[in-house]
Amino acid sequence: MTESPKTGSWSGRIGGVLNSAADEMKASANPESRSRADQAARTSGGRRPRRARLRLTRVDPWSVMKTAFLLSVAFAVVTVVAVFIVWSVLGAAGIWEAVDDMVRDVIGGEETTDFAIEDYLGLSRVLGFTMLVSVIDVVLLTAIATLTAFLYNMAAALLGGVEVTLAEDED
Repeated sequence: MTESPKTGSWSGRIGGVLNSAADEMKASANPESRSRADQAARTSGGRRPRRARLRLTRVDPWSVMKTAFLLSVAFAVVTVVAVFIVWSVLGAAGIWEAVDDMVRDVIGGEETTDFAIEDYLGLSRVLGFTMLVSVIDVVLLTAIATLTAFLYNMAAALLGGVEVTLAEDED
């Protein structure tokens, strides 16, 4: 690589940028640290990073309920599809026939000749059970998330909420 007489070496330039970014990050991590902010301002061209301290004092339970419902429905769909895929792969791999053969060998006798595990654990039964559990999960997750929003609002009213410090990135 070639070095420019104005900028110095590439490694020095990269090191300077990394040090500036580290100083700015330390200044953003501790908003009370004025020395870090001043040091970041000196290395980044005289501009101190802007910071805003915000407090989350209320969460809207209605929006939490809608979001939780949507996410839990998506989770339910993913669960049903995953169970269908796993059950189909197990069937295509011949697992159910192997289980039938093993049961016949272990129990033996004439009454096990017509035994089939899929009569008890068939795809329709498993998918039906999965859908039932998914519907229950949708209701429970939505209710729990909404209740959590109400509880957070009560705790925030008492304690003041969660404080967040936001810092502006330098472009």
